[in-house]
Amino acid sequence: MKSFPLISLARSGKVNPKSIEDYLNTGGFEAIKKLSSMSPESVLDEIEKSGLRGRGGAGFPTGLKQRFTSSSCLSCEKRYVVCNADEGEPGTFKDRMIMETDPFLLIEGMIIAAFAIRATNAYIYIRGEYYPSIENLENAIKQCYDKGFLGKNILNIGLNLEMGLFKGAGSYLCGEELTLLESLEGKRGYPRIKPPFPAEKGLWGYPTLVNNVETFSHLPFIISNGSEDYIKIGTAESKGTKLFCVSGNVNKTGVFELPLGVTLRELIFDVCGGMKDGYKFKAALLGGAAGTFADQSMLDIALAYETLKKEGLTLGSGAVIIVDDKTDLKKMMKSILHFFKHESCGKCVPCRIGTRLLLNEISKQNSAEIDMNFLLNESEYMAKTSLCPLGQSPVLPIKSYIRFFKNFQ
Repeated sequence: MKSFPLISLARSGKVNPKSIEDYLNTGGFEAIKKLSSMSPESVLDEIEKSGLRGRGGAGFPTGLKQRFTSSSCLSCEKRYVVCNADEGEPGTFKDRMIMETDPFLLIEGMIIAAFAIRATNAYIYIRGEYYPSIENLENAIKQCYDKGFLGKNILNIGLNLEMGLFKGAGSYLCGEELTLLESLEGKRGYPRIKPPFPAEKGLWGYPTLVNNVETFSHLPFIISNGSEDYIKIGTAESKGTKLFCVSGNVNKTGVFELPLGVTLRELIFDVCGGMKDGYKFKAALLGGAAGTFADQSMLDIALAYETLKKEGLTLGSGAVIIVDDKTDLKKMMKSILHFFKHESCGKCVPCRIGTRLLLNEISKQNSAEIDMNFLLNESEYMAKTSLCPLGQSPVLPIKSYIRFFKNFQ
């Protein structure tokens, strides 16, 4: 593996996350200072040229999303930047790592995004159980106001930005951007029908940019070092680094920042030190519950958006759940489908009824009686008719499981 610079975790474990002075002494807010010689348009250009894609799961081009938000409703008096820190995908804990070890990086990234789309208000919607992250961010926001990095005319670059923190109440559904905005407005966390998208009509009806913590954490590097340095990392179509959350019976679990394009084999057997004694690799669940299974035949596939898509797999949030040879796959799938049923908001019929039907089928005591075609057909129907990604997701683990393992025998 070639050497590469850390982007999201460059300061992790090296600075005091509660000290803005530590952040400043290690190059923090240098990107904000550089904005004084840039226009919002030039910032958008630089981010687009970097090829950065959203790190929340969908992988949508970040620069394009920002440009849509910037150019939408030119007569609107307000625009918002919202950070999705409601990290609810099972097996995912990367955003938590950034917020606990380098909260100022997230804030700097959001300031850059606000400058690019000409927003004046920003919110961090954070998972309510992330107590250390909440404490760090509240402290970081206060210090940023005290030092002039938030508030009126930040560093004389002509940007006014107010920032606040909003605690989620534990709904997995609120990790989806439009449902998150409903919750942020004080409503029940039900999905909205798309279109319109947040870039057109988001928070309180105004154009809104929604990105997750990891995505925002890449913006300071891109502005400070230039898109030319950024595109040297990763693959032809997947630029930069990615945080991988590895769990399971490997010798070294945790969050690892690696270039996009690293293989599953390199991640498991080099970075994580291989399987623990007494266990053999059977599969990996890529992307968490809303992800896809990959067996041994996929060990040498590059973990990048374009290569995984060609194989019918997904990178998702970056969760890599290692499945060993002693794992009961029926129980694992039952747990996944129980999770989806539990988290369904019930607004749309296909998801409300479909998740129950899937769970009932997988719960049959005799594995030989489980109708794999029913699971596949029902989940495909849900994917086509459900309002939001929750109902659209069960097809991913089900379809990939059937592809690689056929049945539960």
